[in-house]
Amino acid sequence: MNAIIKIVEPNGNVWEVDLIPGKIYAIGRAKDNDIVLNDRRVSRKHAQIISNNAGFSIVDGYYENGELIRSVNHVFINGAAMLDKALVPGDLIIIGESRIEFSQSVEIDPIPITLQPSVPSNPPIALKPPSGEFSPAVEAESPATVDFDDNPLGHTQVQLSANEIIGRQTHLSLESSIATPEEIKDLRRKAKILELLYEMSKSLGTVFDLKEIFEKATDLIFRGTPADRVVALIADETLDGKILDYSLYPVGVKTRDETMDKLTEKMTISRTITQKVMRQKVALLSQDAKTDEQFQGAESIVSQGVRSTICAPLITESNVHGVLYADRLDPFAAFSADHLELISAVAAQTAVTVETIKAHKRLAREEVARANYSRFMPEYVVRQLLDNPNSFRLGGVNQTITVLFADIRGFTALSEREKPEKVVGLLNRYFSVMTEIIFAHGGTLDKYIGDGLMAIFGAPTASPEDALNAVKAAVTMQKRLATLNEELRLEGYGEVAIGIGLHTGEATIGYIGSDRRSEYTAIGDTVNLASRLESNAVGGQILMSEATASASGNMIPVNQREPLTVKNRLQPVNVFEVRWG
Repeated sequence: MNAIIKIVEPNGNVWEVDLIPGKIYAIGRAKDNDIVLNDRRVSRKHAQIISNNAGFSIVDGYYENGELIRSVNHVFINGAAMLDKALVPGDLIIIGESRIEFSQSVEIDPIPITLQPSVPSNPPIALKPPSGEFSPAVEAESPATVDFDDNPLGHTQVQLSANEIIGRQTHLSLESSIATPEEIKDLRRKAKILELLYEMSKSLGTVFDLKEIFEKATDLIFRGTPADRVVALIADETLDGKILDYSLYPVGVKTRDETMDKLTEKMTISRTITQKVMRQKVALLSQDAKTDEQFQGAESIVSQGVRSTICAPLITESNVHGVLYADRLDPFAAFSADHLELISAVAAQTAVTVETIKAHKRLAREEVARANYSRFMPEYVVRQLLDNPNSFRLGGVNQTITVLFADIRGFTALSEREKPEKVVGLLNRYFSVMTEIIFAHGGTLDKYIGDGLMAIFGAPTASPEDALNAVKAAVTMQKRLATLNEELRLEGYGEVAIGIGLHTGEATIGYIGSDRRSEYTAIGDTVNLASRLESNAVGGQILMSEATASASGNMIPVNQREPLTVKNRLQPVNVFEVRWG
């Protein structure tokens, strides 16, 4: 009884072999086999088809010196790995990435077999014969979000590591010096892919928009692979650039044609697969998932009729920024390892541009932050804050600081005499000079209060010299005011005088306010006492507490003043006037 096997190779080549009773057929990749499969996942000698009186059987492996040696990648029959099986019409054999369908060439008595439907109840899909060229995609309306599931990961048939993604070598067979027609066809297809990658590399250099980047990437995938839909997912990240591999959001979803639109409306993505790709930095090809027993619980694949899935990381030498997730919805076709290599190459090339865009955006944010915070913090403090963005959050800590208050004396009378624009000009000149002095001594400008200002020393960074630096800043401010008054007098302004108060103690430091608006400041009794000392200082005076004098090492020449009675304090506060003249 003769039989026929129909063979479909990964490159789309389809051919048949008439099986003759009494003959043994060796199957493998080597040229000396009876049935030669052009499939690199097939062993050189992979399996045998044997005939006997009962019919034809397939055996996994080959005999050498009387010993049966099994294949590495196994033989799958009707979705299950088997060592041997008596073949019946309708059996589907998978060897590597090649499909072999067994059928009888003559009439036989019907055998009642209950077949499970292999195609889910989805809208009909227009199938196209495989070839080296694929039609471009018709862009579908991208959904705002895609759903994820957490079903277990099934058997992964092909996997590429990060090193393989970066530098993948050709697998063209060198067993013969003359290329076969199929090898020539494959080389032409790869040459076309290289041309597409080159065009993509030229265009990506001028693109700084994520959606536009993925438009180009998905278009190349549709032109070079039989993918039916492609999803581009980017990983969220913290303010300091740490990738959150468990949090992916879509930046692009495209389908090959309009018949796929309804399927994408309920699209789910396997979080198990995406996290494996992100964390292990590998590209995965899940082949024929519907018939893989280990995938039977994966609703995201089975419910959509997905038979083949590729997930490739957007990987660079420094990070993994997301994934490209491609599906093959045709239940009678699958991705090949070549498609995995192409999508991995596209993902790697896209990742470089994604990283460049992120770097540009990060630099822009830092520049804005630097411009904002440089207005009230020294440059070295700004650098520390930018290096540790997590410190930019609501809340505070208790620490010892020195608080400086300074206020212009007689400002109310001055503002009544002068025009408003002249008063503003005076304040801007005064604040500019005093702020630079505070920064030069390591202080942080807390705020401007009308014609006064508040500065803190010891936050956000602290040092043993904070109190001494605060006193030195106060002295410098008084001395600089003398020369500033000469400049103001030449410009038609009247002279001004300032009183300064200093106190050292524990205060609560941090960002105070709401999520929409907050400011870095200090609150507590230490701040109140420094303000009280300033209000008691006349023009040209610097008053400081005993705590500040002690914290500065008692190195500052002072005159002791009468103790100051302060509300909510049982004992008067010892006050010292700094001799700075």
